[in-house]
Amino acid sequence: MPLSVQQTQGTHLRRVRLAFACVSIAANALCGGSVFTFSLMSPALVDHLKLTQPQLTTIALAGMMGQYPFAAMIGKVVDKYGPWACSIIASCLFFAGFGLFAKEIANTPDDITVPSSSTFHHLTVYFFIAGLGTAFSYFSSIFAACKNFPDFIGIASGTSITLFGLSPMFISILASRFFSHPDEGLDVTRFLQFLALFCGAVHLFGAFTLHIIPLPEDPTSVVSEDPEGSVHIDEQTALLHGKRGRIAEVETGVVVASPTKGSSVVDLVRDRYFWALASVLFVILGSSEMVISNIGTIVLSLASQPPSTIGAPSTDVATATQVQFLSIANTLSRLVVGPLADFVSPTATASGTQSISRKRHVSRVAFLFFSVLVLAFTYLWMVLGVKSQVDLWALSIGAGVAYGSAFTILPSLVSSAWGIDDLGRNFGILTYAPFLGAPAFSYFYAFNAASHSSDGAVCKGIECWSTTFSWYTAVTIVACGVTGYLWRSWRDQV
Repeated sequence: MPLSVQQTQGTHLRRVRLAFACVSIAANALCGGSVFTFSLMSPALVDHLKLTQPQLTTIALAGMMGQYPFAAMIGKVVDKYGPWACSIIASCLFFAGFGLFAKEIANTPDDITVPSSSTFHHLTVYFFIAGLGTAFSYFSSIFAACKNFPDFIGIASGTSITLFGLSPMFISILASRFFSHPDEGLDVTRFLQFLALFCGAVHLFGAFTLHIIPLPEDPTSVVSEDPEGSVHIDEQTALLHGKRGRIAEVETGVVVASPTKGSSVVDLVRDRYFWALASVLFVILGSSEMVISNIGTIVLSLASQPPSTIGAPSTDVATATQVQFLSIANTLSRLVVGPLADFVSPTATASGTQSISRKRHVSRVAFLFFSVLVLAFTYLWMVLGVKSQVDLWALSIGAGVAYGSAFTILPSLVSSAWGIDDLGRNFGILTYAPFLGAPAFSYFYAFNAASHSSDGAVCKGIECWSTTFSWYTAVTIVACGVTGYLWRSWRDQV
């Protein structure tokens, strides 16, 4: 068969495989954030299982924290085996986590008067399993996108992250439309059974489609060197070669970024900027995840009637609305911040060279500063402006914007600061900041709310969280100062 025909067939086959991969990337991302819909379930868990606020917070945190402990290991799985391996593991974890969660609720009698400690412990473990599935799902979609489209890595990762941010809204719409009753609220058992089957099947499909499809070989794309030492380079030559980098620097006048730092973990943890960045992420991502996990009980604290009365459906609707506000804000911030950062703060090319071919207008740390500033004003609004459920829109939108913006800018910021070779590992290590921050902020809220409630009931009134958000405001203001220090230190290189 002629070589050109083989190349054509190979190109068509690659496009088909890429199309299936793209569908799977989108599907995994849309299902991956299912644990973020816990707030939809919390009113029903209070009503049927009589769980207390600290118990609800613990279960929610188990799902949130399940994403982080094995982040570095998951990155190694992606690098060694490929995104498909993460997808099939996520399939098993989602099926087990949500399925067992639904079974535990179904087996609990409706007439209990006090929470069962065994049920609480089981639900915590099951939601942790689902949270771990979220981590594998996230890595499978984002790295499949990045590695299959290395020349458009910004768009690829940004799109995947955006769809992941859209996941809670997508799933909450399904919950409201197919699993909620106007008089009885959300049918949690059926909803969780659906999540187990749906998320499991979607990620099982990814096991067959999420592969890194190699580029078709082009025999004309070679780098040749004549006997006198001059180099011939065509348009397809990789930019990793030093001589090409020097040629590009002369011809286009690129701005050279900071050199790649030491590759060991010891070098990383010795860097004071690493700890400064980690502390900022501790505040931004940790406090935002507290809001994401507990928005349901914050809404419930402002309800005029207890969840077991006729007012329950309105509380379900109000909670679903806040979850959707969070998801929309999260999604739109990722859609806007990613392309905007690429335009005003271009980083090193996808091929790995430490050069930038376009003018930089502002450091990427500015986007991190924007995130923490939004949180500071949002938490101040909670202290001064919130009087009813309607006023909570600012909390949902502010937390969604800050969370989405910070996570969108983080990969490129880490790559610019410490190099692209160990991006996955360094990114995974930094995710331990929200892993610690989420429980710290969440338990501060939970125990403060519990101190204002009686008989273990869910706290009612503004006093449940006014002190909490006063402290959050102070902490975010301090984080603004730390981010300003990073901005000043990194303004010429990140």
